[in-house]
Amino acid sequence: MVQNKVVIVGGGLAGLVSAIHLSKKGIYVTVIEKNIYPKHKVCGEYISNEVLPYLQSLGFNPLQFQAKEITDFTLSTSTNTTIKTKLPLGGFGISRYTLDYELANLAKQNGVEIVHDYVNQIDFQNEIFTITTKSNKTFTADIVIGAYGKRSNIDISLKRSFIQQKSPFLAVKAHYEGEFPEDKVSLYNFKGGYCGVSKVENDHINVCYITSYDAFKKYTDIDEFQNKVLLQNKQLQRIIGNSKLMFPSPLTISQISFAEKQPVENHMLMCGDTAGMIHPLCGNGMAMAIHSAQIASETIIQYFNKEISTREELEEMYTREWRKAFNKRLQMGRKLAALFNMDFFSEMITLGLRLFPWILPIIIKKTHGKYLKPIQ
Repeated sequence: MVQNKVVIVGGGLAGLVSAIHLSKKGIYVTVIEKNIYPKHKVCGEYISNEVLPYLQSLGFNPLQFQAKEITDFTLSTSTNTTIKTKLPLGGFGISRYTLDYELANLAKQNGVEIVHDYVNQIDFQNEIFTITTKSNKTFTADIVIGAYGKRSNIDISLKRSFIQQKSPFLAVKAHYEGEFPEDKVSLYNFKGGYCGVSKVENDHINVCYITSYDAFKKYTDIDEFQNKVLLQNKQLQRIIGNSKLMFPSPLTISQISFAEKQPVENHMLMCGDTAGMIHPLCGNGMAMAIHSAQIASETIIQYFNKEISTREELEEMYTREWRKAFNKRLQMGRKLAALFNMDFFSEMITLGLRLFPWILPIIIKKTHGKYLKPIQ
């Protein structure tokens, strides 16, 4: 049995950033991740520049890995009404294939142990966590961060409220080779969903969309759905129709939940999508995952430095800071999603934004944050 200060369950964006941050402060960290790097994931792959100073202070500069610098945003409705604006902070496009792989390499360079295994159970007793895995390994830790993504069997064992609710959404993602401006991220509305498009490294176009299961189940497969629904948006038709699919087939993920989750469960600090998801039309899920990792790391460091005296205080502080950072953004995301799911309101909102273009940057700011402070 190995004694660890911190075990992070899940080696995605939030988990790896937390691991790097904590390890740089001399804290021993083990990350348990089920997948082998590198691996493609269903993801919009656009990140707001609000996280860039923080990532660079951790020793990671996405621009060194050919991330695309993004400055412009376009919104297009299902009837091809379009509005354009400059992004207040800008952002960058990089694939999860590259991003997670390079962050994992950086984590290892900082002394993080990465174990590829499935977590079966997490128990908490006498102020110590015991984590058991599928391969019968056992880890103990003072702190556990849950960063295992949108949903997991762990959520079932924890009896988290959202896991009892059936979620009606699924997402599809693929990379294409073709023509698309590398400084732009676009959001295209179609009947039943939204599609985000932007470029990533290798000059590939990332196309990622979310739709309801009710809209999708009327068709036999992804190809039929895309041809009869997605490509009814003429701009999407031009992009996808003139591009070459770079994957053997698109990736899919189902049971996506935007229900409210708790930032702390069974004394574990939850990060990234494990703590809560903002609707993809807000385009800021990856930045929020990184920000939540920073909040968790800084709170844990204060706890180990005795600036926070009890576990109860640690959990209360993390919950308070998490909600302060994200509650308003999540509420705005839900409101926007509800309005844009109604075709009539979607058209009216977009027409209104064309008449008053100064409003769109304000909406973007409401779903994004300020520049994160670098690690001290």
